[in-house]
Amino acid sequence: MNGAADMGGMQSFGPVEVEANEPVFHADWERRIFALNNAVGASGLWSLDTFRFTRESIPPPEYLTHSYYGLWVVSLENLMIQYDVATAEELAAGRTLQPAKPGGRKSSVADAERIIHEGSPYDRPPLAPARFKVGDRVRTRNMHPTTHTRLPRYVRGHVGTVVRVYGCHVFPDSNASAAGENPQWLYAVSFSGREIWGSDSDPAVKVCVDAFEPYLGPA
Repeated sequence: MNGAADMGGMQSFGPVEVEANEPVFHADWERRIFALNNAVGASGLWSLDTFRFTRESIPPPEYLTHSYYGLWVVSLENLMIQYDVATAEELAAGRTLQPAKPGGRKSSVADAERIIHEGSPYDRPPLAPARFKVGDRVRTRNMHPTTHTRLPRYVRGHVGTVVRVYGCHVFPDSNASAAGENPQWLYAVSFSGREIWGSDSDPAVKVCVDAFEPYLGPA
């Protein structure tokens, strides 16, 4: 969706400030929300793609005023209410107000640790041959879905070249909406800066974007 999370290629947000010797967490609450999200993720109540879609669905005025982990807090609260894990009243009270409802699979500390260190595999057997190969010229779709997508807005409708074929993977656009994994081929596509931003771009600039096959057509 075209929300505040899709900032790639946009101007007037200032430079990215790099913090020297930045710690993994700046406060204890950040450590806790990271652990909570991974614990719930291990239970399988919702997918990583669903979590991302929930986060990017936060209204722009709210999204732009939260820190990175602050957005995780809001997203987790919204998902807990949506999936009937907790009520708004319980979140406000900071404790359960009614008997817990069973849901998801049981997860352990070991499950959460595995997800943190190894992630969850998203590669899947292909359902059809790859449509494109390295060296093919492709044009990205000029699409503006209201649901989740991994195609950045700034490359839509532009022509690039396939530089790598990763294999077949879970398609986030359908997985985020609980419409199934719908595995699709995934490619790395290289774009010139001038193709994306016009003649004012540095001619030496190139941008490489990972794009699923449904996002692409022959150029």
